Amino acid sequence: MAEFRHIVRVSGTDLKGDTQIQLALTGIRGVGQMMARSIAILIGHDPTDKMGEISDEDVTKMERILEAPLESGIPTWMLNRRKDMDTGEDLHVTGSKLAMTFREDINNMRKIRAYRGIRHELGLPARGQRTKSSFRTGSTLGVRRKKKAEK
Repeated sequence: MAEFRHIVRVSGTDLKGDTQIQLALTGIRGVGQMMARSIAILIGHDPTDKMGEISDEDVTKMERILEAPLESGIPTWMLNRRKDMDTGEDLHVTGSKLAMTFREDINNMRKIRAYRGIRHELGLPARGQRTKSSFRTGSTLGVRRKKKAEK
């Protein structure tokens, strides 16, 4: 068994070695609890094992699974970008690519003048929330009462 490491670097992200594998992997952007748990099982470890106990070979296996999850046996429904608009493929985007694709999607919605794109431009909620009392920023005040007409 390899010696215990306090910091493990997986796909460009430093993860704490004293946490469980299933929890530590969620520190990578785009990896949720289900994906982290399935990655731990695919590399042959118990998800509750400590991250610092795994070997360098297992780290490379993790990175390989994150790069190509479908070839590794992860089902399509677990991916975070199914039927990509540009390629039509099922992808799983992680790290800085995730932020970049998110920004591109919003800019595309703005460009085609979709409702959600316009709401993003205006800085308003895009998913149907009510705005009477929420999302008040800047110099917005509450409802003002009209002054009574003086006799």
